[in-house]
Amino acid sequence: MTPAPAAPGPAAAPGTAAELRRAATRVLLGNWTGRSTVPSRGLYPHQWSWDSAFIAVGLRHLSPRRAQWELESMTAAQWADGRLPHIVFDPATPRGAYFPGPDFWRSAGAGAGANAETSGIVQPPVHAIAAWEVHRADPETSRRRGFLERVYPRLAAWHHYLARERDLGGAGLAAAVHPWESGMDNSPAWDAALARVAPAPADSFARRDLDHAPVADRPTDADYGRYVRLAADYRDHGYDDARAPHAFRVEDPSMNALLIAAEHALAAIAAELGGDAAAHSGRAAVLTKALVGTLYDPGARMFFARDLVTGAHIAEHTVAGLVPLIVPGLPVAADLVATARGPRFGIGQGRLVPSYDRTGHAFDPCRYWRGPGWFNMSWLVHRGLVLHGAADLAADLRTAMTAAAGRTGFAEYVDPHSGQARGARAFSWTAAVTLDLLAGEAA
Repeated sequence: MTPAPAAPGPAAAPGTAAELRRAATRVLLGNWTGRSTVPSRGLYPHQWSWDSAFIAVGLRHLSPRRAQWELESMTAAQWADGRLPHIVFDPATPRGAYFPGPDFWRSAGAGAGANAETSGIVQPPVHAIAAWEVHRADPETSRRRGFLERVYPRLAAWHHYLARERDLGGAGLAAAVHPWESGMDNSPAWDAALARVAPAPADSFARRDLDHAPVADRPTDADYGRYVRLAADYRDHGYDDARAPHAFRVEDPSMNALLIAAEHALAAIAAELGGDAAAHSGRAAVLTKALVGTLYDPGARMFFARDLVTGAHIAEHTVAGLVPLIVPGLPVAADLVATARGPRFGIGQGRLVPSYDRTGHAFDPCRYWRGPGWFNMSWLVHRGLVLHGAADLAADLRTAMTAAAGRTGFAEYVDPHSGQARGARAFSWTAAVTLDLLAGEAA
């Protein structure tokens, strides 16, 4: 199927909620391929794992059935070991359109059991959260199509993979073995761990991201070389977590908080299907205790990643440390809200949540994950603020997000100070979470 052309961004910022909703709808329709939604037509021409989860949350307000298809297509690419790969490659897209592409990953011959051309690493487990929200949008259609019956075993196997293969630190938490797995690829939190990795030679790969985005917005060549080296080492060990050297291995608070929230969602799904909800609720409780006991720093009132090579916290204040607000019953929620309101993040001042400490030594308002505000992360923090009763901060953040989405043509991310658009435009998860926020305002 020939992809539809990308929808142009709005000529002027939408002036009303109805206009903003129509503009966001155009983005998602324009990025639909017939089986799934690409993040953007130029920079990201395939299906990305956690993008599809956020996209489904927005699509449920337009077409619950299409939102179900989004998650069904993503989970259908699951490997035999249970992992959900971070990219599912579109066979209709030229093989060299994105790097690293299918010829780099060579997943078809992987011993872990890929059933399609995909990458070999994973992304944060948002999928069960999205599946439950999609079901709730239209339970009748969901039940008639057997949506939850179809995706529940896949999602349970996905979580089982993380528990079985990725507890590399022994605390019960899931570890990321590549910065891309955290979703926050270029975060300053990974700098020290990446410094231990020798970059792949610059002439051994050709970057495609710089064809679509300014150099100042993207990771440096040296860091990109380290990403390639880590991915190649994992590939060359057959994506076997027990055999691979994992020069980069960290426990990320955002990844694990999302896993906890996803276990709560699986409990709701299991209850809907007449299954064992208590097993998932119990798993969520165990993970919450491990998250707080292992990654929370009471003095800093912040969650930090843990470097499993050194065993130490990575004391960099990033948005990942605020995402645990999405965890129900989080015992340190009040302190985390205070940190979010403080000078490092400045929530409540009419801006998106910066991806990195505004007062930090590595803050860069333009460069990928080193300062810019991202709509999906702000949506997660907004969800957590609502959950823990910080209504004033949540309302300010919702207003900032919807205004910035319309003003920037649904940018991938924005300068957290000026609000200037950065990265790609007509970005799918930006449009999707905007639709979700608008639906919440109307409720």
